Order: sequence, then structure tokens, then C-alpha cells
Amino acid sequence: MTTEQYHGRLRRLGVRRRLSAAFTAGVIATAAVLVAPQPAAADTPWLDVSADRYATFAVPAAYVQENLGTVSQVVVEGNFGPSATWAEFGLTRRGDMWSGVLGALEPGLYNYQLTADDTKTIKDPTNSTGVASNPLLSTFLVAGDSARWLVDAPAGTGGKVETLTYRTRNAQRSALVWTPPGYAAKDPKGYPTLFLQSGDGVAATDWLDLGRSKQILDNLSAAGALSPMVAVISNASDDNELTDLRKAVTDNYRVLRDPAHQAIAGVSDGATDAVRAALTKPGQFGYVGWFSGTSAPEIDRRDAKAINRGVKLLRLYTGNVTDPAYNATYRLTKALDRADVRFEFDGVNPDGGANWTTWQENLVDFLPRLFGHVRDHGPSPGHQPLKREFTPPPAGTTPTPFVTEDGFVTFETTTDFKDAQHVTVWANVAPGGSWLRLPLTRDGDRWRATVGPLKPWFYYYRLIVDRVAVKDASNPTKVTTEPMWSTFFIPGPGARLLSDVPAGRGGKVESMTYTSTVAGQDRTALVWTPPGYDPGRTQPYPVLYLQHGSGQNYTDWVEMGRAKQILDHQFLDGDLTPMVVVMGNGNSSNFNRELRENIVPTARARYHISSDPSQQALAGLSMGGGQALGVLRAYPGEFAYVAAFSAGFGSGTGVDVAAINNGTKMLRLYVGDQTDFVYPSFMASLTTLNNLGIRYEFDGVTPGPHGWDVWQKNLIDLAPRLFKR
Repeated sequence: MTTEQYHGRLRRLGVRRRLSAAFTAGVIATAAVLVAPQPAAADTPWLDVSADRYATFAVPAAYVQENLGTVSQVVVEGNFGPSATWAEFGLTRRGDMWSGVLGALEPGLYNYQLTADDTKTIKDPTNSTGVASNPLLSTFLVAGDSARWLVDAPAGTGGKVETLTYRTRNAQRSALVWTPPGYAAKDPKGYPTLFLQSGDGVAATDWLDLGRSKQILDNLSAAGALSPMVAVISNASDDNELTDLRKAVTDNYRVLRDPAHQAIAGVSDGATDAVRAALTKPGQFGYVGWFSGTSAPEIDRRDAKAINRGVKLLRLYTGNVTDPAYNATYRLTKALDRADVRFEFDGVNPDGGANWTTWQENLVDFLPRLFGHVRDHGPSPGHQPLKREFTPPPAGTTPTPFVTEDGFVTFETTTDFKDAQHVTVWANVAPGGSWLRLPLTRDGDRWRATVGPLKPWFYYYRLIVDRVAVKDASNPTKVTTEPMWSTFFIPGPGARLLSDVPAGRGGKVESMTYTSTVAGQDRTALVWTPPGYDPGRTQPYPVLYLQHGSGQNYTDWVEMGRAKQILDHQFLDGDLTPMVVVMGNGNSSNFNRELRENIVPTARARYHISSDPSQQALAGLSMGGGQALGVLRAYPGEFAYVAAFSAGFGSGTGVDVAAINNGTKMLRLYVGDQTDFVYPSFMASLTTLNNLGIRYEFDGVTPGPHGWDVWQKNLIDLAPRLFKR
């Protein structure tokens, strides 16, 4: 996303740079959105955040109907995406609620709004928090060590924030001023001053509402990590306004006036203004911070001596390639090097974009460096060097998505949607593999966005164009049961088992046709045989019958589950007992018959596999897991190994506990976390099994939803456990 596109998105959200602190509280949203009326205080909150960092949204359908009319979709828009970028989390209509669970979220401050059918936006009326510059937004804080500076300081221990009104160019303006604990207006000692600048699309009040600057200042002060100072937050955008503001501050507060006790920093083009103010007129500020500046100011090499003499610290910050400041920061570092101006660079924040999550971290790093001695002048831990500018391939020149080595993905549409109004990529990029919709930005007659970094793994997605699912025609991959889906793979150590093994070293996947006496037609299964499979060996191979879920078929474990890649790697690693894996079609009115009368006999006739129960395993996901457990209940002992992924056991009625325990070597159960909708029924099943006395294995939840990220990990865990003595 370009800087212009980023600022355009902020402007569309109703945010304006020039809004004063006194005015922003009354900002009127644009005509495309609706501000919800406030309900009674007793209304049930729409948002609940659990201690283990899961956010549950439950929006009454009646409220949506009353305020927005009949709608086809409701999403929660917020900074939930990769690098804390803006994304849409779709809610599901369940009875009288639109609901969904997202998590586990990283600790930090989140802001969100609710939008129906892409155009009708409301604030959560049950959340009393607000953002002065955008009355549609609410916030919530997810606690954790990495967010410890963002919590409210204990009552009475923090500093104070007040509004300073001043005159400039015959106009009245205002700024926000934080004074430290113990500040006294008549104290004979003076305080250093930090001027925090806002930028285009960023209001001064955002430093408080979204930047949590008061909490950061309060907590650093309480920790003794901050020199006592006065912090001034403003929209001053040029030298004249800044001069008038500085005079007003010195007239109204006990501050030191010399440059060695003056600091300035800003976000977005506020960072550009801050650096320009400090470098073009050396001697004004002793400390300068650049947080995601938008353009590198001109630097005269003849000023280098004066700048180096007067500026004690010039420290630069940027997010990753999704930050529009990334290239501008690179250009600034080169300009400073050419001019022989000393500076420090915090390094590229690999997980940060152009947003307040990144800028909060910048402020936490910058503040302790002001007005005192600091030993560490290097980048923050984990930050990376900035070696070159980032430029994705020109539009239309490469298949999409375009994936960089470090996991940044550029999605781009064809020109077919040039007249569309709203385009997103729906993908498994949320925590644990849940699904988010990532907004694309119009780029000429295409739509495009760069997102990331995504961890190494297997991803699947589809385009949503004006609320209609569309296949990415530029991506040749396919999913048989989901024609609108496309896939891509990000390699890396964490995803090694999902990658292709070298050509010629893996097992084979073949089609097996069988006649279904249940369906009354020929059907197909896919069969994986291990490398070196020998149909003539003395000992028949053990066999795993692996079933898919509802809405899927026999192709999904190969196309989506990466079963071939997983089995190939585990065999070559020596972790897998040589076996045959049969992936049949479970879409049947009577699966027990389909399996026992059709799939199993055909597999035995075609492949050298064992009929000994101790050499047979049955597993499945969701519906397939329920089918596996159904076979276990009806025919205990036919399969010595049984596993279910995201499926419940059901009631204890008519269960032969002794036969199950005596005939089953391993019953292993898996489920996703709270985002897996079967989680409640699954946990209830464990109680049933415990009460019945059935032996089983369960090592705890697999982080993730009712989706392939979970089931791939389940197969990775299960397969090496089969047929071991």
C-alpha cells in the first residue's frame, strides 16, 4: 500500500490531521456510516475478552436489524491483521446473534468497529471506550507482559493531561500537555520538553486514545526509566505554528528553553515535520525522533557540523515493508550518511506496520533516551537491518500472490474488478489459522495489497468482491471441493513437513475406484503408498483409513491437508511405520456400510494391506471424526487405532465399554481451541468418556479453529504413533 493510499484509507475512516483536541470529540462521521444510539447501561456487552486472550463478539441480530436493516453479513473491522494492520473478522449468524471468537490475540491495544454489507458501520454501543477523532471506534486492551507499558497506572500515581489553548495566525488552536507526577507550576526547577507531533490522517488526540501515550509516560515514569519532562501533543504542522506553540508552552509551564532540553518526534508526516524542523534550523531541538516518516527532507551537507553539534540524538524508526515509511526511511538513512549527519537507527520492526501498535513501541524505546545518558545506541532486540527499498513487481507482471523470502505476500486482482467498490482477500492468516478478510486498495484498474509477515505454513484464500466470493484467476492452484479457493505455501523450518520432498523420493498417490453399494454408483478414493512399496513382500502393510469432513470429499486430505507431504517427510525421517493410507469418500448415508462393504474390501483387493485389526487404523476430521467414532461404537475391535480430529464422542447410550477398551490399542482425540466451534461439545465428550471408563489419549487443544491448520497438525502428531509396539 502506498503512502497516498494509506492516508486515503485513514481519511475515509473520518480521521483528519487538522482537528484540534477541542474539536475532535465532536467529529461527525461521513455520510457512508451510521453512529449507533447508546443503549441502556444494563445491556450485555458485545465483546468479552478472556484471561487467555480470546475475544468473543456477540452482536444481537435484532439490534442490527433495527439500526441497519436487513443485511447479509456483519464483520468486526479492527487492527487484527498481520503487523496489526486493519482487517475484517466475519461474524456468523447463529440464532438471534451475529457471533465469532478470535484469538489468541497478542497483548496490546485493539480498536474496532462493526460493519454490515461493507457500507453500514456502527460503534459498539456497549463499549464505553472511544476515539475522539473517529466516534465509530471502540478499543480494548489485551493484557500481557509485552503490553505492560499500556495499562493504566494506579490511581493517583500518574501524570496529568490538560488542554493548552494558544493563538497562531489569528486562529485559536489547542494542544494536549502531559505533566509528570509531582509537577508544580511554581516549582523553581524547570522541566525538559518533548513535542509529539501528529501526522496526516492522525489527530493529536490519537496519541492518547490509540497511542496510549499517557499510560506509557506514566508507567515509564513510575519505573524510573524516564527523565521528568513535560510532553506536548499537537497538530502543529509548520515552523510558524510550532514557534507559537513553543512560546505558549514556555509562558504556561515551568520548562527549560535551551535546545539541550527540547525534544521533538512525530508519526507519519509529523515525523517528517519533526526532522525537518530540527535539521533545517539546527539548534532548535537536542533530541529528534522519526516514527514512520513519509518523506525524507532535504539535508544540506553544509549544515552537518551545526546539526551534529546541536542534536544530541536523532533516532529513526520504521515498520516492515507494509509501512509506507519503509522506503522513505531507507532514503533518509542514505541522505544522512551522505551529509555526514550522525543518527541512530532502531532497525526494521519485522512485525510492525504503519499503525499505533508500532508507534507505541517506538515511543517506549525513544522516551528513556531523552535528557540523560544512555549506553545502548543500537536497534531494539529482534529488529533487522534496512538494506534496500521494497518494491513489489509492477501490476500485471507476475502470478499472484507474490511471496518474498521473508513472508510478505502481495495480492493483486486482474482488471476484471475495476468497477468494484470493496475487495478483500479472505485467508487463514489470523492467530492459529482463523480467517480474516484483508482489504485490498484500488491501484489503477486492479486491486492490490502487501501483507505480512506470514509465518511459514500452507495458506488458502479467496477474493471477496462486493460480498461475492471469487476465485483468484491469476493463481493456478485449485481445490476440488471449493472452486473459489486458491492456495500458496510459505517455506521455512516451521513448515518443513508441509513442503514437497525432492522429486522421486516421496510416496505415490493413486486413484482407487470402487463400487458403492450405498450410493449405487462408482466412487473414488485416493491411496498413498510409501516409498519402496512392495506388493510382493511377505508381511502385508498396516493401513490407515483417513476420512474428510462435511462439505469435503476424498481429494481434500491431499489438496488441503497436505497428507502426501506430511507422510513423505515422516517416512523419510524414519518416524513413520511403512503403511498404506486410504482416503475414501465419506459422503454417505450409511458410512459404516460404505467403509466395511466397499472401501475396505476394495483396498484389500488392490493393495497388499493387512486385515488384522491390530494393523488397521481409522481416523477423520469433523464429520469424518464422528464417523470414525461411530465405527468404534458399532464395531469395537475392528480397528485397533482410532482417532478423531474436532469431533465429539456423543452420548454413552449403548456403548460396549469393555469391547472398546479390550479391542483398541489407542483412541486418540484432538480438538482446536475456543475458535473451534465443536470445542464445547468435544469437552463434554471427555466427561462422557471418563464417566464410562473408556481409555483415551488427549494432550490438550491444538491452537487454532475448525480448519486445516489444526487438522494438518493433528495428522502430523498422529501418524508416527500408529502401529508402534
